[in-house]
Amino acid sequence: MNVLVVEDNKLQRENLKRILQEISVDLNIYEAEDKEEALTMGREVLIDLFYIDIHLKNSSGISLAKELRKDYRYELAWIIFITTHMGYMIDAFKQLHCYDYIEKPYNKEKVIELTNKFIRNGKDIKEMKKKYVVFEIEQRLSMKFYIEEILFVEVRIKTCTIHTKNGAFKILGMRLKEILEKISCDYIVQCHKSFIVNTKEIKKIGKIGSKSWEIGFQGHDEKALVSYNFKDKVFKIFKGEIQ
Repeated sequence: MNVLVVEDNKLQRENLKRILQEISVDLNIYEAEDKEEALTMGREVLIDLFYIDIHLKNSSGISLAKELRKDYRYELAWIIFITTHMGYMIDAFKQLHCYDYIEKPYNKEKVIELTNKFIRNGKDIKEMKKKYVVFEIEQRLSMKFYIEEILFVEVRIKTCTIHTKNGAFKILGMRLKEILEKISCDYIVQCHKSFIVNTKEIKKIGKIGSKSWEIGFQGHDEKALVSYNFKDKVFKIFKGEIQ
C-alpha cells in the first residue's frame, strides 16, 4: 500500500515517516513538502492513504485535498489531516470527507491506530472490489485476469496480447474492440488503433513523433502507444481532468 506524507517541515515529516515505517514493511512511504509536489506524486503513483498537513508552504492542506478529490482515483481515498488548529477540522470533515486527523506533536499510538485501521479496511475493500475477466489463452485453457493488474492490451498481426503485472499472455479468437467491451472498465480505454491501456498504471507519457506518444508504466519496461485520434481523452484522464 502506498502512503503519501505531505508536510513542509522536514523534521516533522521524517518523524512521521519513521513511525509509519515501524508499522508494516508493506507500506511504501512517499514524501512531499508542498501542494504541487504532492499532486505530481499523486499522478505518478496511485496513493492509498494521505497524511496531509493543514498548513503547507505557499498553500494549504485543504486546498490540496480539494484538488485530489477532483481526481476520480482519489474521490474516496483516505485522507488524514495533520493539524495544530482544531477549528479547521469541521470544514475538512464536511467538505472533503477526510477520515480523521492527528494533532501536532504527533502521538505515535494515534498514528499507529489510524494506519492499522486503514490497512485492515483497505484490504477488505480492495478484495471486495477486485474485479476480473476470463480470456482463453490456449485451446481449452482459460485464465482469470484481475482488471487492476492489467497494464495494456495490444494487437499485432491479428493477435491480441494482454500485458499484466505478472506477464504477457496471448488471447485467442478476440479482436481488440471485443476485449475492451468485455473488460468494460472506465479507466481502461483505447489509446491507439492497436492498443488499450489501464490509465491508473500510467507513469509517464512521452512524445515520440509529430502525432504519436509512448506510455511508460510504473515498475515495468513494456510500452504502449498513443495516437493523435485518442490523445485528448488519454491525457485528460492521466491529468485527472475527467473520469
